[in-house]
Amino acid sequence: MLKFKSLLAAVGMTLVAATAMAADITGAGATFPFPVYAKWAEAYKAATGTGMNYQSIGSSGGIRQIRAKTVTFGATDAPVSGADLDKDGMVQFPMIIGGTVPVINLDGFKPGELRVTGPVMAEMFLGKISRWNDAKLAALNPGKNLPNEIITVVHRADGSGTTFNWTDYLTAISKDWADTVGKGAAVKWPAPTSVGGKGNEGVAANVNRIKGSIGYVEYAYVKKNNMNFLQIQNANGKYVSPDDLTFAAAAAGADWFSVPGMGVSMVNAKGDNSWPVSTASFILMYKAPADKAGSNEALKFFDWSFKNGKKMAADLDYVPLPDSLTDQIRSRVWSQIQK
Repeated sequence: MLKFKSLLAAVGMTLVAATAMAADITGAGATFPFPVYAKWAEAYKAATGTGMNYQSIGSSGGIRQIRAKTVTFGATDAPVSGADLDKDGMVQFPMIIGGTVPVINLDGFKPGELRVTGPVMAEMFLGKISRWNDAKLAALNPGKNLPNEIITVVHRADGSGTTFNWTDYLTAISKDWADTVGKGAAVKWPAPTSVGGKGNEGVAANVNRIKGSIGYVEYAYVKKNNMNFLQIQNANGKYVSPDDLTFAAAAAGADWFSVPGMGVSMVNAKGDNSWPVSTASFILMYKAPADKAGSNEALKFFDWSFKNGKKMAADLDYVPLPDSLTDQIRSRVWSQIQK
């Protein structure tokens, strides 16, 4: 854990700050993959001498920056539609797979000790279940001494692919949520106790600060911040905990090229071991880049990461893409980018 924190501190100046010294490769967007991009960037710099400046500003910010052509690539967890990719002259491909996790601040319980179903969790985020000792939560956790404590919902304050995937899941498992809120990178949060935080970092910080709170963050932030989390009942009726194995189980059946831009949803995937809020994080690049040299350098970094970054990704409980898929990305997607 100390080593991981030291890593983020060491690369923070070059990866996050927009005012940092110009690097050979520039990117911006999703906070979801930032921990693994940071680890890859440090190793790539050591191996090649080429640096990367990645601004962890949220998926919506990454899409804005690539459209403004201020960065070589954008990163988003909310995939851009095929129509918008065609309009913008861009390609999109997955870079890494991970999972979004419901995190809580509740004294007296170990991580994963408490269970929740998707519909009950939707009621918590809707504000219809407002206290931890609600009868529906108690029924799912027999024998547990749940406190009469107010539930504070912590959500993203910025446009977020993590929010898109979280609300995609809630929409899939709750008609009430689908009808009243729906899915999106930014939504109107209905619970009266809702509190916003910027980035996965901000949500994690607020959950750790507010007693009785529940939020959602990418799993690397759970590990980094030693956070408590809920088990979720998946599509097969099994209660599962988040880790690289349950994320990989959810991704196993993904048909990547069935959707333009490879924007496949993995929420509520079937399988006894599938984590129900698994997701990919995507890269956006121009087919005809204004800076071909910078674009080529970015592709070299992605290629190196696919080949050499698997263990680094697994160490942070992300799921690296299989070689069969990365080969297809090279031949079917990168081939569309002018060199």
